[in-house]
Amino acid sequence: MVTKRLSILFGPLPPPFGGVAVFMSALAAAAAVRGVQIWAYAGERQEGHAGETHFVNHRRFEHIWRLFRQGRAARIADSTYFHLEYPHPLLLPLWLLAKSVLRFRWIKLLHDGSLPVRFETFAPSRRLLFHIAIRGIDEFVVANRDLEGWLRRVAKFEGNISVVPPLLPLPSNPTKPSLDDGLSKKLARFSARGKRVCALGVFIPEYGFAHVADAIQRLREESGQDIGLLLIDARFADDHDYRATVLKARDWLEIVENVPHTHLPQLFSGSDVFVRATKHESLGLSRVEALWAGTPVIATKVGETRGMLLYEFGDIDALCDHIKAVFDWDCEVDITKWADIFRNEAEENLENYLNAITGGSDAD
Repeated sequence: MVTKRLSILFGPLPPPFGGVAVFMSALAAAAAVRGVQIWAYAGERQEGHAGETHFVNHRRFEHIWRLFRQGRAARIADSTYFHLEYPHPLLLPLWLLAKSVLRFRWIKLLHDGSLPVRFETFAPSRRLLFHIAIRGIDEFVVANRDLEGWLRRVAKFEGNISVVPPLLPLPSNPTKPSLDDGLSKKLARFSARGKRVCALGVFIPEYGFAHVADAIQRLREESGQDIGLLLIDARFADDHDYRATVLKARDWLEIVENVPHTHLPQLFSGSDVFVRATKHESLGLSRVEALWAGTPVIATKVGETRGMLLYEFGDIDALCDHIKAVFDWDCEVDITKWADIFRNEAEENLENYLNAITGGSDAD
């Protein structure tokens, strides 16, 4: 009788509610049902997840100790950042040492659309660590064809690469924790505005909050409309000076932080339009989830762009034109059609991820 390999999914859980953590939470819920062990280096226990989540403090090398207890010959789907995207000079060598002894299979889940750009700025020492990591990876599951091509051309990876977008189905019956009074009051003020624009990201320049705020200010001044802006801050990065620049006495702007993912559909559906203003994107889960909520989406020309109004990062004129078009009902995108297409694709993506993690029916 052949014993099936142990399968492990390793990555962050929310909060904070960054894209990878939200993706991990959805994938972990489905993977646990199939007997996959969940290892998390960040976040909290998730409601409704089957099985046990093992929280490991990577800064104390707890994942390494657990590897030596349970990881021999396992399949490990790795959604962390410290082995490849930001290779750590101690954590990576320890991981590779454990791999050489335990002979586990390293399956790297790569969603970081900014990696090819950031790689050009890597110091020689970090580039060396990156290439050492590449040599240790057995297979990749990447978010898009651009990352696949870059891994072949630049990283010279010769192993198997599967392209599976990180778009996964929403939970069918999500548990919604109650909102605190402060958040409820902010949402009430936002809902009272004549027109409502919502954006999601963090307060660093690459996420474009300043562009959205400048566009709304211009439209308020030109039209006299009472337009409110809701910025959903995922809190996984923060530039205090940039934050101050965005806010600058704009009482029509509300900020909400670390909103549980299960509440996002409510925020999207309560907005007239959702803007995703980021410079880099592998997919952009929030773009699709806003469409699922029935809300028009304006987005930069990166990541997923189907069914959306598009503009170049930083082009405030084009952004203003798109917002005005949505307000005036001059938007020809069939939201229902694209929402259905994305739902079908999400179900297919989930099955492909689960097969990659477990080895499918041919697990070795």
